[in-house]
Amino acid sequence: MNKLLALGFVLLLAGTQAMAQQKLQYTQYATNNYLLNPAISGIEDYADVKLGTRQQWSGLEGAPKSYYASFHMPLNKDRSSSYRGSRIGTNAKEASTKKPNKYKKVRPHHGIGAMASSTQTGPLKRGTVSLSYAYHQPITRNIRVAAGVAPGLIQYSLDPGLVRTGQSNDPAVYDGRVNETKFDLTMGLWLYSYNFYVGASGAQLVPSKRKFINDGTPAEDDGRLQQHYFATAGYRLDLSQDLAVIPSVMVKMAQPSPVSFDVSTRVMYANRIWAGLTYRHNESVAAMAGMNINYLFDVAYSYDASTSALNKVNAGSHEVTLGMKLRNTRRILCPEWAW
Repeated sequence: MNKLLALGFVLLLAGTQAMAQQKLQYTQYATNNYLLNPAISGIEDYADVKLGTRQQWSGLEGAPKSYYASFHMPLNKDRSSSYRGSRIGTNAKEASTKKPNKYKKVRPHHGIGAMASSTQTGPLKRGTVSLSYAYHQPITRNIRVAAGVAPGLIQYSLDPGLVRTGQSNDPAVYDGRVNETKFDLTMGLWLYSYNFYVGASGAQLVPSKRKFINDGTPAEDDGRLQQHYFATAGYRLDLSQDLAVIPSVMVKMAQPSPVSFDVSTRVMYANRIWAGLTYRHNESVAAMAGMNINYLFDVAYSYDASTSALNKVNAGSHEVTLGMKLRNTRRILCPEWAW
């Protein structure tokens, strides 16, 4: 396994589209689609804060460890036009699946946000920071569309103290080739209503190159940041006043890597407690659960079991998310739009 990690590191230094250049994928993306799509910015009536961590392939030396913090909130949103009563209240009987009989004309609104993340894989570190803006436009009385953009920075660094080389002062480590900062751009669209959403987004869209060779090697040996494209969809089926089933799917395209997809299903009780399963094609299966503790806090945990060849050398992946609903004046328990 150490040879496998070493091979991945060599491929990265060679400027190929190595796995370390890809954005880390989170199992709980369905409960925080802001990780993939800036059009989510300001979708709810409150300021949404998420703190998360993912420990990939636990027990495997040098495996990725990631941490992130995200924040987004609405601007100039008419809160009287929301589905009042749909997911408000601490008592399960207060949560009604009925939609309001009277609708006001829904006005457009704006959303802003920010996110920072850090991932370490062996001696390599990848840090990101970004700001986001979204515009939400109603197209019918209960369907809206949002477009968002998130410019940011990506910083790569290498800790030479964690690298053993065959020669002292190896230029592959000490000439600064893997310590650099690049501009990043993510864009997305989000179509949503009370009980469904469909989204599309692209990340690392700026065609910047990561130059690994500074000694006259031809430009073909430069490494281009891998562009990522995501398509997501979900549906909320309210079976009764207290019980809802939420299937969702996510497809990721990042050439030259093969297309991958996630299929998830969650079951939610009383808009407070939920549990679900996820299948990631040719990679893992996961179990997850969460709780909307009160009007301020929610928490979620997931465990991934590898289905690839790596399942023999790791004890699975763990992911924990803590959420906060700030300025939640309507005392919303479960998110109305990004459930």
